[in-house]
Amino acid sequence: MAKKSGKDYFGLGRLVSIILAIIPITAWILGAITRFSEGKIVAGLLRLIFGFNIVWIIDLILMIVNGRIMRILNI
Repeated sequence: MAKKSGKDYFGLGRLVSIILAIIPITAWILGAITRFSEGKIVAGLLRLIFGFNIVWIIDLILMIVNGRIMRILNI
C-alpha cells in the first residue's frame, strides 16, 4: 500500500506538523505559506487576515485527525 503524499506543512512528518500546528504563530504563518505554495493567492491572504482565531483551532483539530489543514476556499 502506497503512502499518501502531499501532507501539509511542506511534507513534514505528522508528529512534526502537529507540533507546529500547536504553536499559534507558526500555524498562522505556515498555513498561509502552504496556501500560497498551492497557488491559492486569495486563500493565502484570507489565512493571513483571519488565520489567528477560530481557523487556528479548526486547523489544529484537523491536523490531529487527518494531517491536513482546513480548505474552505479553493481559489
